[in-house]
Amino acid sequence: MVPFLDLQAVNTRFQQEIEDAFERVLSSGMYILGNEVKAFEQEYAAFCKVKHCIGVSDGLNALKLAIQAYHIGKDDEVIVPANTFIASILAISANGALPVLVEPDPDSYHIRASEIEKKITRKTKAIMVVHLYGQIAEMDEILSIAAKYNLIVIEDAAQAHGAYYKGKRAGSLGDSAGFSFYPGKNLGAMGDGGAVTTNNDVLAERLKALRNYGSQIKYENIYKGMNSRLDELQAAVLRIKLKHLDEDNQKRRLVAEFYRKNIDNRQVVLPELYGNDVSRHVWHLFVIRTMDRYKLSKYLRGKGIETLIHYPIPPHKQKAYAEWHDRVYPITEKLHNEVLSLPISPVMSEEQMELVVEAMNAFK
Repeated sequence: MVPFLDLQAVNTRFQQEIEDAFERVLSSGMYILGNEVKAFEQEYAAFCKVKHCIGVSDGLNALKLAIQAYHIGKDDEVIVPANTFIASILAISANGALPVLVEPDPDSYHIRASEIEKKITRKTKAIMVVHLYGQIAEMDEILSIAAKYNLIVIEDAAQAHGAYYKGKRAGSLGDSAGFSFYPGKNLGAMGDGGAVTTNNDVLAERLKALRNYGSQIKYENIYKGMNSRLDELQAAVLRIKLKHLDEDNQKRRLVAEFYRKNIDNRQVVLPELYGNDVSRHVWHLFVIRTMDRYKLSKYLRGKGIETLIHYPIPPHKQKAYAEWHDRVYPITEKLHNEVLSLPISPVMSEEQMELVVEAMNAFK
């Protein structure tokens, strides 16, 4: 059996450390915004090489709060990839702003910098860049466009923990970045969790208030905030796993490289690796494309190999955005109709990797 992601195996490697951390939190008597959150924020900021990390309840609220902190709202426009996970879109809509969808590059799956400029209007306030599947987008071109039009750049780095771009970590490339620590992420908690990273001192203070009912001083509310705080238990777990993140990402790279070198099937399109720096991609997902994905998925399931689809329905075809159903984004729609994610994790064995390759090469 080859599970898509064996979370139990991922976490039991640190079982004693996690149990000790839970005992430490229990004994501290501090369960909200205590020492564990403060320590994790410092450690993750140092990891990303930024001045500030603000822990929040989840990845969606990380993006939502980042947008709110810039005072982006009603009638403002935010440019975003058309083929992203819907959370990127929801964060924009939740602030009353208008998501402006841009088609991706069909090979890299990232937002096309050349298409961004065509979508900029006087209402455009920001570009949300999504580092999809764990590979960083072409940031130099995007940052150049943003500077030309005085736009904010927000990274959706929910799948790119630890990835590099020209020597800089995901989370340090734009004006701010949102991370998710959902259990299946490269840096995953044992429940929901998220964070915003930034070098902007004023933004950081605003975010700290916004996540805590809009309050910087107890019971004195200066913003219309929300309750969106990273809790002490999740922060304690993340501190343990952060120490092993680079090592775990390297194992993912080894799995991905094994797949890319050994899967040989003309019916399958393998993911590209862009740039000379292999550390640019942390392979949160290993996403192939095929015209027969349901047939392939069923075939692999019969071989004991679990796959998932990230994501079967593009945002503009979701019921939540029924007002967009008449729109056509051909590249996005083609990708969403063909993508299939193979098993990849830091705890995969060589035998499991070989089983996946053997089955993929035998598929007809």
